Amino acid sequence: MNDVPKTDPYAVLRIAEFRNFQLSRFTLTFAVQLAETILGWKVYEITHDKLALGLIGLAEALPFIVTSLFSGHIADNYNRNKIVMRTIYAMLFCFAVITCFMFNDAAVLRANGMWPVYFIIGISGIARGFMAPCMQSMLPQILPRELYANGATWSSNTWQTAAVTGPAFGGLMYGLLKSNFPGSDVAELVSFSVALVLIGASAYAFSRVAQRPIPKKEKTETLSESLKAGLQFVFNKQEMLSAISLDLFAVLFGGAVALLPVFASDILHAGPQGLGLLRAAPFLGSAIMGLFLAYYPPTFNAGRNLLFAVTGFGLATIGFAVSHNFVLSFAMLFLTGVFDNVSVVIRQTILQVMTPNHMRGRVSAVNQIFISSSNEIGAFESGLAAKLFGTVPSVIFGGCMTLVVVASTFVLAPKMRKLKL
Repeated sequence: MNDVPKTDPYAVLRIAEFRNFQLSRFTLTFAVQLAETILGWKVYEITHDKLALGLIGLAEALPFIVTSLFSGHIADNYNRNKIVMRTIYAMLFCFAVITCFMFNDAAVLRANGMWPVYFIIGISGIARGFMAPCMQSMLPQILPRELYANGATWSSNTWQTAAVTGPAFGGLMYGLLKSNFPGSDVAELVSFSVALVLIGASAYAFSRVAQRPIPKKEKTETLSESLKAGLQFVFNKQEMLSAISLDLFAVLFGGAVALLPVFASDILHAGPQGLGLLRAAPFLGSAIMGLFLAYYPPTFNAGRNLLFAVTGFGLATIGFAVSHNFVLSFAMLFLTGVFDNVSVVIRQTILQVMTPNHMRGRVSAVNQIFISSSNEIGAFESGLAAKLFGTVPSVIFGGCMTLVVVASTFVLAPKMRKLKL
């Protein structure tokens, strides 16, 4: 494994365990993105309430955040493979229940409101809270240190490719089935059933990843000492804290994904197929950029590149907000993905290089809290802001706030600005 040339852009893909690990992540991400695209369309179709879309994100984020610090401690003290397998099964259960809600054209939801969905999404958030730090901690155990950056690039590529194809396939499939079987549950049941099969495939692929020993710790710690150590480690490293903070605030304010059903339905009039394409656009941009980064890693002037990337993300978000043309809107979302992948690769490389093995679970948990806050709580912020101020003004404001965050980081974090990896 160590004989693979460092300059080989496909080095990590020659490692069988890395391929199985990424296959599991791909099928799980594809399934979840597919299901969440259709779920978002159904929720807005039933409620016509922008805040209801934001509440889906909040319902997942709050349990995730509450769980994550504790799960980071678990990831550093218990078998990571077993934890991941159990959380995949929990995700399978959650989406099976959501599939049941789709009978009789979502009659349960029309009669009782969205609370059953929020409850099940909350359970999936708990499962993700335990899964995320374990999976993030396992990647450096699979790869030699010299391949960390290459592994971060292809790991990002895997996720982004699944996130491209999942929503696009889901939206197109759902729209086609809905047009051929109007007035029935066929579209919902087939679409969610495909997601369930793929989650099962994810479990099988992950079962082919060899189990690793529990990391040895320098000393025995209580739960509170363990959690405190993880937080202190992150907050004492300016480069690491700045990188994950940029992600938090940029996507918290600048993310428009939660409002895509509104843009697709009311502004661009594109239908569920258009929603699937819009959901896929940022991930398509990210996947293409990921292939470029495999040959030209952004890590030499990492701090400068990260600040440029988040600036581009904010500008593209503003461009999307003011667009009333589907092609232009798709292009702006595509660019958000291009810039976001640069940020992801740099942040993941920082985490892998700077974190000792016995602390990877806790540091990954802190990172995941920031990411969840930026994505799911950002979805709630977007839904609430759109309800109060209007859809387009809320997204413009978010893009402007992203630029303010970049400027603040440039001034307040000189180590981040000068970082080279």
